[in-house]
Amino acid sequence: MTAKRSELKRQLLEQARKRQMPRAASAQGPGAPGADTTRPVPERFTRFDAHPGYQQLAMMRQGAEQLGLKDPFFKVHEGLAGATSMINGRQCINFASYNYLGYSGDPRVVQAACEAAAHYGTSVSASRVVSGERPIHGELEQAIASTYGVEDAVAFVSGHATNVSTLGYLLGPKDLVLHDEYIHNSSLVGAQLSGAKRMSFSHNDPAALETLLDRHRHQFERVLVVVEGLYSMDGDIPDLPRFIELKQRHQVWLMVDEAHSFGVMGETGLGLREHFAIDPTDVDIWMGTMSKTLSGCGGYIAGNKALVETLRYFAPGFLYSVGMPAQVAAPSLKVLELMSKEPERVAKLQAISRYFLEQAQARGMDTGHSIGSAVVPVIVGSSPLAAHLSHALLEKQINVQPILYPAVPEKSARLRFFLSCEHTQAHIDQTLDILATLIADAKG
Repeated sequence: MTAKRSELKRQLLEQARKRQMPRAASAQGPGAPGADTTRPVPERFTRFDAHPGYQQLAMMRQGAEQLGLKDPFFKVHEGLAGATSMINGRQCINFASYNYLGYSGDPRVVQAACEAAAHYGTSVSASRVVSGERPIHGELEQAIASTYGVEDAVAFVSGHATNVSTLGYLLGPKDLVLHDEYIHNSSLVGAQLSGAKRMSFSHNDPAALETLLDRHRHQFERVLVVVEGLYSMDGDIPDLPRFIELKQRHQVWLMVDEAHSFGVMGETGLGLREHFAIDPTDVDIWMGTMSKTLSGCGGYIAGNKALVETLRYFAPGFLYSVGMPAQVAAPSLKVLELMSKEPERVAKLQAISRYFLEQAQARGMDTGHSIGSAVVPVIVGSSPLAAHLSHALLEKQINVQPILYPAVPEKSARLRFFLSCEHTQAHIDQTLDILATLIADAKG
């Protein structure tokens, strides 16, 4: 009797399984076993030349070709890029370099890099957490912390990754990031990665930030305000004391990105804290890059020990990345030493920057909100015109990059001039005289 019952049960289960098979097959996804995978996938999902990014690039190139413009990007510099540079075998006046204090190429800085490579090799060959730590890393970080007057600092191998990893790790879905509308892409990507709510406020407008804080601060746990020390598109700076007052009143963190302001602002180039004579601990997170004034590569975060230790042990862009090569750390360490001994470089940079701004304005050029500190735009109001002027200047052995839509609004298309302490008044006069003639000719 038991055998018959078992057989009957087996038969009923088999019948039920067969009844379910058509329904189960229809419910399978495209990647499930037994699913139909023979249907063709549209080409736009399998070809890189059909990717929206490449399609946009192709359209831009086609439009430029129709206007008789050449691609102004990826110019090859054949040697040291400072106030002058060799491009296409010709010596050009160069306004497209962040070598603000002229230390990239300085024999003492080059020597420091050579000695570090000879001693440590060309790679530390591991994450610093594992076995990539070298004495020079700690020396550099302590020099940065000392320069800022804070407890500690940590150096990342990439400036962009510094912001991405710092914001991405410190904040989460219950937090809020408030940033200047002109903030750098790296901070935007970091905020997006964190999962925090993100809001922008009008450029250099503390009142607009205050409105957002009044309205939203109580809805979130941690709130981070992010501004830049010197905005690289416009050459202007924030009212840092006002931002500090808001951060203290609303109990939020304040982060200042000094990628372009360190080495430029302040009597001796110590950045925005020196320019405004503030207590450095009034800013929670100081960020900077080593690829500009410091003549190396990478980025850093400086602040209190708890912040730095947290990033050192948990920030993905530091924890999972190979350590900075010694020959990259050494130049920045050397520049920090030299800056304290050679403040005249900062004075020369500030003087030549003011001269450029004054002379451009005297010729009727629109320099926007630039304060005349290393970065001065000349706004021409048209992307084709900006590209044309950049090409025409290069023909005259003057190198300056155009900034085109969508990097800026079309009406704000511009030429962006980066100044160096090694530029001369003759460089400036020659450049602006030629540019004024080209603009007049273009306007007919």
